[in-house]
Amino acid sequence: MRRLIAVLASSAALAGCTLEPHYARPMPAVPQTWPVGGAYPAANAAALPSVSYRDIFKDPHLQAIIERAIANNRDLQIAMANVTVARSQYRVQRAELLPKIDATAAANETHGRATVVQPNGAITSQRQTSRSYDADVGFSAFELDLFGRLRSLSHAAQQQYLASEAGLHAARLTLVAETADAYLTLATDRSLLTVARETVASAQKSVDLTRARLTGGIAPRTDLRQAETVLDQADSDVANLTTLVAQDRNALELLVGARVADADLPASIESVDGLLGEVPAGLDSGVLLRRPDVVQAEYRLRAANAQIGAARANFFPRISLTALAGAASPALGALFNGKTFNWTASAGASQTLFAGGANLANLSLAKGQRELSVAEYQKAIQTAFSEVADALARRGTINDQMAAQDALVAAALDEYQLEDARYREGIDPFLQSLTAQRTLYAARRTQASTRLVRADNLVTLYRTLGGDQLIDAR
Repeated sequence: MRRLIAVLASSAALAGCTLEPHYARPMPAVPQTWPVGGAYPAANAAALPSVSYRDIFKDPHLQAIIERAIANNRDLQIAMANVTVARSQYRVQRAELLPKIDATAAANETHGRATVVQPNGAITSQRQTSRSYDADVGFSAFELDLFGRLRSLSHAAQQQYLASEAGLHAARLTLVAETADAYLTLATDRSLLTVARETVASAQKSVDLTRARLTGGIAPRTDLRQAETVLDQADSDVANLTTLVAQDRNALELLVGARVADADLPASIESVDGLLGEVPAGLDSGVLLRRPDVVQAEYRLRAANAQIGAARANFFPRISLTALAGAASPALGALFNGKTFNWTASAGASQTLFAGGANLANLSLAKGQRELSVAEYQKAIQTAFSEVADALARRGTINDQMAAQDALVAAALDEYQLEDARYREGIDPFLQSLTAQRTLYAARRTQASTRLVRADNLVTLYRTLGGDQLIDAR
């Protein structure tokens, strides 16, 4: 037994070695800093901190909706289940590094007739009962991981588990962003619906006035028909936007996984616009290496690297041990005394001499999968950099666009009021008032849409920079 224990101890020490290639993180194929220029905001020299969604989305109703979505969303629950599966698979694979120890116990009793030779030479037959007891503990076919095959497989399973955890972070980040987007879209469509309804009311007054002027013989029929075109267009927009608002609510409730109370819905994009915080962006693009989807890609790369070690180990013999220790006795009371103890141990080695090139093919497959994982990792970083750069380009100009749009609405409103007054006084023809009304309607719609663009840009920056889901690859 001392020899057996010594063999197991030495094999455990040798099992610390693997044939995996040395892992080195690939250099990101992107610039180290974000783009600069007229389209981009002034860079912040501070490193990007981990920002909570509560720091960006300050509307308490939106925060409550996001919390419910995190608790109820089915896609997030699927991601959580995937983490559980990956963790269990890792534990199963890691258990292969340890021997499976089995314990058995048995008791046998036999009844039958036996021939007995008496002292006087007479032969008689009588019934006899014989009993036997044995207890054993041991393991069979325990592979000594001398070349690190099992350890590499365990390492690969561990990295896949960590990848699934990073995937859960990525899914949560995406869910938060999608919920905020759905909330802001609903707010914008409600604003557009309000604009359309107000335009209907204004256009109806113009139609009524023009009809009265037509009846009085001081306006042509063309003025009435022109006034009705604005009214009909606004009526059509009201019907369409009523549908969109209902669909927006359905989309939001799908993300939340439950009904959302009317009191928690946004009244307009204007009511939400002031409850959005800025997302800081540091100079160093290396923050992308902590984005959950990039970390997930790197863990998968590490897993592929470990698989190469397992494929290399297949070229070497597999050495296994079997050991059994126990006791056997015809009497249960004497089963565990020293005289009944016995043990056996054996070792074996197996090596495939011909497999049609399967080992070479498996090694080539493992290397190919690693190259694929490298490309996917680099692609994830490049995609992340492009998303952030685009979001920063939008951020650098959106405030100027919003200011210009606000000025346009103010000018269009003043023009419409002046032209409407001049038409009512009979100074200008109705066409000029009509044109001003259409310009004001279009400007107000664009104003609401621009507010959505500005709000969505903050959501995009939060998501693409990793938000509060920044993590480090281990």
